[in-house]
Amino acid sequence: MAAAPMSQEALLEHQSRHPDHLFVLDVRTPQEYAEGHVPGAVNVPYDQLASRLAEVPQDKDVVLYCKSGRRAGIAADVLAENGYTRLSHLEGDMSAWIAKGRPIAKP
Repeated sequence: MAAAPMSQEALLEHQSRHPDHLFVLDVRTPQEYAEGHVPGAVNVPYDQLASRLAEVPQDKDVVLYCKSGRRAGIAADVLAENGYTRLSHLEGDMSAWIAKGRPIAKP
């Protein structure tokens, strides 16, 4: 995978200290995103990412997640192939985020 793991704790700390350095990318379907997502995350489904690269800034740390990790891995490869180097993958993805009782946002 093209992305280094990032713990949930590290993500929450980054969001509280340096929110402008971070871009949290939810690569699940719009339906899954609407049911609840990491606060501040932007939804670009992994299968649309190649055609929507302009929505993902190259000058920020991009943290990807999906439900279990497979789609985030595919999305990380797409970004890496397009010159993105500051990629992280949220450990445990949305399943673990919910299991740990982390905050969830809804549109």
